[in-house]
Amino acid sequence: MSLILIVAIVLIAWSLHLMRQAFAQHELSLMLAGTLVAMAAAATIGVYFVMADYMLYIEEMAQRSAAVSLSQHAYPIAAFTWQDAENLTPETLELSFLLR
Repeated sequence: MSLILIVAIVLIAWSLHLMRQAFAQHELSLMLAGTLVAMAAAATIGVYFVMADYMLYIEEMAQRSAAVSLSQHAYPIAAFTWQDAENLTPETLELSFLLR
């Protein structure tokens, strides 16, 4: 993630360099190029923040999945729905423990 920030800083520096050259040489094309590079830097920073939020979301989902998995192994009957619980016999309950 720090690589993205370094790339954004380099893009901003390059944009400022292009803008200075455009001002010194009175070139509209360099001004346009500097603006486009600045927009690319802004988009890069935007992607950085979106990805940071997404990575936190994925980590939270993995922790929830691990917690649910542990709770199902601790209480295997809780994994069944009420409809399944009505159809359970001692034999199917024993088979469900063997399948895990």
